[in-house]
This record gives sequence, C-alpha cells and structure tokens, in this order.
Amino acid sequence: MGAGRLGGAVLSGLLGSGHAPGDVVVAERDAGRAAEIAARHGVEVHPPTAAAAKADVLLIVVKPQDVAALLTEIAPVVPAGTLVVSLAAGVTTAAIEQRLPSSPPVIRVMTNTPLLVGEAMSAICGGRHAAPEHLAAAQALLEPVGRVTQVAESQLDAVTALSGSGPAYFFYLVDAMVEAGVLLGLPRPLATELVTQTALGSARMLRESGEHPALLREAVTSPAGTTVAALREMDRRGVRAALMDALEAAADRSRELGRS
Repeated sequence: MGAGRLGGAVLSGLLGSGHAPGDVVVAERDAGRAAEIAARHGVEVHPPTAAAAKADVLLIVVKPQDVAALLTEIAPVVPAGTLVVSLAAGVTTAAIEQRLPSSPPVIRVMTNTPLLVGEAMSAICGGRHAAPEHLAAAQALLEPVGRVTQVAESQLDAVTALSGSGPAYFFYLVDAMVEAGVLLGLPRPLATELVTQTALGSARMLRESGEHPALLREAVTSPAGTTVAALREMDRRGVRAALMDALEAAADRSRELGRS
C-alpha cells in the first residue's frame, strides 16, 4: 500500500531478494503511475481497496499523515487474519488496530533506504494481537534486504531518529566532506571516491572488529597530528552536541507524528 519513494524502495528490495512479481500486488490510484509500475516490475497494480482485498500480508508504506484515511478506506475489505505490517513513521500499532475492525495482527517496522542495496537496518515490534509467528513472518520478509532486530514499541521513536533517518545524516556528512575536498583543490569525482570508500571501509571495520568506535577513533588519532587537529576543531564548534540535539529533534518529531 503505497508506491512512493519508500514504497518503491520496498518493492525493489522485495523483488530483488527473490520474491516473485506474481506474489506482489501494489496499490496505486493514479492510472499513469500504476501502468509505469506494472511495466517496470511486472506486478499487479490495483486501487487500494482491490489490492487490500487480495492481501495475505498487507504492507503499509504511505506517509504517516495518510495512514488514517487509507485504513478507513480499506477497513471493510481487509480479510480476517491478514498480517498488517506498517512502515509508517510514528504511527502506533494501537492506532492501526483501532481502524481495522477485523482485529488483525499488526507489526510496526522502522527501516531505512539502504534496503535498496540489501543493507537495510529494520527494527520491528508487535501489536496487541501479534504472536511470535507474526513477528517471525515480518522478520523473514525483511531479512533478505538487510538486518532485522526486535524492539519494544516504546523504543521505536529513538530507532527512527537513529537508523530510520540515519542515512540522511551520513549523506549530509559525506556531502560536506566532498565539498571540503573540492575546497582543498581536489577534483569532485576524486573527492567523492575518497570519501565514499573511506565511509565504506570504516563501517566494515566497525562491524567486523567489534570494537567501540571511540577505540577505533583513537587508533587514527596520532599525538599532535592532523586528525587530532580536525577533531579539536569539531569539538570546539560543538559538532557532537549538535548531533545529539538533532537526533533528539527527530525522535520528538516521530512522537508528534504518532500523536497526530
């Protein structure tokens, strides 16, 4: 349900991980967009009510502010026992359950856009009617496109701030570093390659070493060297505090979306 940017990413991730196009139905109102999706991916595309009536697993991938209207529209046709998996930021499992009279099992997910390359970080939690087998089904659906962890629903606003929005922070930092490279006289393609590979290698090193990031940072920071000079400037400008404030703002916004 939803074929926008995130919905398109989920669709591409599912198909790329081995799900057959014949097993997927996409909900899309716009006829032109529907034809484009069907031609590109080979999936069935229907209006929301027709798509929902076919669902064994219903993936809600619309904007948070559109969830209530969508659920009101499809509630009469959602089959009893349908597993509802929501990727809408901030929308609680209780809010979804209240709008679907069939009392379906609901799984809430916070994922991120690296699912397009099979490297998503997804956190899931279950609603009132969700049993362990429903959580397992949602996890199996998401594991082909990245890592999955189960959390309490009370933690999902923090997860949203940290990993849901997280790719944007990294892209923001990479963009700034590339611009710095250009300022220092490097061609943009070279600066981009240097920063991208550095980010990739650093992430892999963090994952595979199992060491605390502070220890890995210290290993790069020689006494009176270039790295410590850069880090001192970042601390002087309050980069760490600004980052913490930014993530707190993201978590607050996630809670606001849930309340609305």
